[in-house]
Amino acid sequence: MEMLSLRMISINCGIKKVKKDIHIPEVTDVQMAVVYEFNDLYQTNDWNVYIINNKNVDLEMMVIVSQGFSETKTTSLIRKKLDKLPANSFAKIEFIQPELFKLNNRFQVTFFEGNTLYEKTFIFKENTVKEGALRMIKEIKKRGIIAK
Repeated sequence: MEMLSLRMISINCGIKKVKKDIHIPEVTDVQMAVVYEFNDLYQTNDWNVYIINNKNVDLEMMVIVSQGFSETKTTSLIRKKLDKLPANSFAKIEFIQPELFKLNNRFQVTFFEGNTLYEKTFIFKENTVKEGALRMIKEIKKRGIIAK
């Protein structure tokens, strides 16, 4: 019994050391925005989600998973892939229906910068996306809301 206990202590100490050694890099200079803009094709004002890369490097193999949720409701997952988001650029990700603004809207973004994998979750909290909250987003040159 004593031999087993010492071995378990050794294994547990090893796991703690490995967890401590894992480096999870912080995502900076990447933003999500919901933009209110005119749709020339349908002659309507629409809400669209954008990803903004304010870095001086390209981001590669980007995957964005979005979902709306509350305590009682959950929407389907939507996945979007971008092979490359060039340095200092932006891309339209998806149209978003105004009915979804009653929910929290989560966007989980994963990408490579060089050989390093990054991940960040952006959330637009329920009832925060509305016309009264619109501000000019300089990168896109349109009015919208940046995720907190």
